[in-house]
Amino acid sequence: MMSDTLRQMKECPDGVEEDGFDHEVERNAQCSTVNVQRRLPGCSLDLDKRARWSLFTCMLPVEHNDPINAKILAISEDKIEGFVREPFEEIARRSGVDVDVVMVRIAAMLRAGTIRRVRQTLLATNLADGALVAWKVPPDKIDNAFDWMFQRDPFSGHVVLRSTDAVTAGSDYKLWTTLKVPHGFSLRQHAELLAKKVGAEHFRIMPAKGIFTLGVGHVRRKTIEPGNKANEPARMIPVQIVDLSEAEWKVLLALKREFRSDEIQATPWTARANEAGVPLEEFYRVAGELNARKIIGRFSTFLEHVKPSAGGVRVTRFNALFHWAVPPDREIEAGGEVGRHHILTHCYWREAGPEFKNVSFGAGGAKSNLPRFRRSFIANGCAK
Repeated sequence: MMSDTLRQMKECPDGVEEDGFDHEVERNAQCSTVNVQRRLPGCSLDLDKRARWSLFTCMLPVEHNDPINAKILAISEDKIEGFVREPFEEIARRSGVDVDVVMVRIAAMLRAGTIRRVRQTLLATNLADGALVAWKVPPDKIDNAFDWMFQRDPFSGHVVLRSTDAVTAGSDYKLWTTLKVPHGFSLRQHAELLAKKVGAEHFRIMPAKGIFTLGVGHVRRKTIEPGNKANEPARMIPVQIVDLSEAEWKVLLALKREFRSDEIQATPWTARANEAGVPLEEFYRVAGELNARKIIGRFSTFLEHVKPSAGGVRVTRFNALFHWAVPPDREIEAGGEVGRHHILTHCYWREAGPEFKNVSFGAGGAKSNLPRFRRSFIANGCAK
C-alpha cells in the first residue's frame, strides 16, 4: 500500500525532534559574521564590513541546484551524524568546499527560504512519548481538521493529507500526523481530545518500536540509481525513553535550538554554552555523553521540499509513504533489508492494527515504517 502526499505544510523532515511549529525563515536576519575583509568588486562606497558583507551575500546563488550549493547540501542535509564540535568545518572537509564559502552559502539559503532550518536534531523517540497517528475524518471536515492540527495543536507535527494508490484497508484514513506529549501525559487521551475537536470518526496510534533508517538527503538522492543499497542490512535502534538530569536538559535545549543566519559561523557552540550557563568544554562533554546515549541525531540543514522556492524551483517531485506486509517474527530482518536502500529517508517498525488488516507498514522514496504480517511496518521515500 502506497500513500502519496497531497498537502504537507507542517512537516518535520526526518522523524526527529519537532516542536510542533513550522517556524518561518528569518528573511531579514543579520548576516553571517564570517571574517571578510575585502571590499566588494566594483563598489565605490566606503561601506563598513557588515554592510559590504550584506550586499555580497544578497548576490549569492540560493537555489539548491546551484553546483556549489549542491555540493554543500549533499553533505549538510544528513551526513553529519551525531554531535560535532565544528559542524561547518566538517561539512567543508567532506564536500571539498572552503569553510567560509560553506558558511555564507548556508546562511544565504537560510535567509532566502531555500533552507527551512539549520539545527542539531534529536532522536525524540527517546525523549518523549510519541507516535504516528492515522485519522479517519469525514470528507466535509478534513480540511478544517488539517488546519486545526496545523495551527492550534502544539503537540502535533507532520500534518499531512494523503491519497492511496488503491482502495485498500485503511485507505479512508487520509489525515496523518505525528503526536508527541511530555512525560506523564497520555497519548491516547490527547488523541481523543483532538478527535472531538476536529470531528474524527476514528484514529490509530502507531508508536515506533525500532528505527532502521533516519535521514533526508534530497539533493544527494537526485543522483541515486534505482536499487542502490548499503553492503550490510540496516541495524535497528530500539526506542527507549531516557531520563535526563536538569544540567543535561539545559545543554540539550541550547543544543537543539534552530540556528539563525547570523549564527552560521565558526565554533557555533560557544554561544550555546553561554546560553546553557556552562563552560564550553563542559558543554562539549555533556553533548558527547548525550550522543553516546543515542539521544543526538544529526547536524542538518533542512530544505524546503514541499513548496517551490522563491525562484520557482522544486526540490522533489514525489514523496510517498509505503506500507509493507512482513511475516511474523521477521520484522527486524525485513527492516534491515528495506532500510539499507539509499532512496529511503525513514524506516520504522510500527504496529498498524486491525484498521489496516494488521498488515506490516513499509517505506519508499522518503520515509518508512515496519510492522508485521497481521501487524504493521511503515516506510517513506522521495524521488526526484
